[in-house]
Amino acid sequence: MSLATLLDRNKAFAATDAVAKNPRIPWLPSQLAYIITCIDSRTEPAGFLGDNPGVAPVQPRARGRVTPAVLRDVAYISYLTETKTPDGPWWELAVIHHTDCGSTLLADPELRRGFAARGGYVEGELAWLPATDPAATVRADVDTLVTAPQLSPNIMVSGYVYHTAAGTLETVVGPTPVTKR
Repeated sequence: MSLATLLDRNKAFAATDAVAKNPRIPWLPSQLAYIITCIDSRTEPAGFLGDNPGVAPVQPRARGRVTPAVLRDVAYISYLTETKTPDGPWWELAVIHHTDCGSTLLADPELRRGFAARGGYVEGELAWLPATDPAATVRADVDTLVTAPQLSPNIMVSGYVYHTAAGTLETVVGPTPVTKR
């Protein structure tokens, strides 16, 4: 499939009524969910969750990890909700990591060293990124979010592992409220 094929699909999509179903308030998705996941094309939530436009914002990140940039973005949406629609509705934040992630290659010191040198990155800062144990990295990222002072305590955070071979989601951390510690 090429980009031209995707552009043709966009024309077909634009001819439907799907855009009219977008939420009235842009940062409040219709399913009240915000998803952080990996950039791996096998883990596209529209595929395994049956997503449509406006259903849930998806923040794809290499590895699906909660980085300072991800936290800033979520904090912004949290702030918008708190200041512009203080009565809600509030949304749940889902962290989804997956099995067979390419980030596990960063666990190889030689590859990590080469990547750091090529990109001008600090090698030690890359060591925490590999999702070699997706359940453990999901728990760590959920903990980062639920203890983030930048987020509203009205947000619930949950964590999942997507099993790429089976196409199933495993709940690792059920809905947990943000608690400013």
